[in-house]
Amino acid sequence: MCRSIKTLRPPFADEVTEDDIRAAALQYVRKISGFRAPAAHNAEAFDHAVEEIARASTALLASLQVRGPAAR
Repeated sequence: MCRSIKTLRPPFADEVTEDDIRAAALQYVRKISGFRAPAAHNAEAFDHAVEEIARASTALLASLQVRGPAAR
């Protein structure tokens, strides 16, 4: 789907920042909306979606339990 979105969980990423998570959320919203940058009348909805997806992604990454070595 979004080939530019990187895997953000260990062991694929050693250190994940809020910027990394937000960048992935932005790429996701761009892909599903079909807009690289929304028109002014859609900007609030677009930005809200990015923030919600970043929040959900942060919660997901915090709750994942990685067991054993994973193939890269």
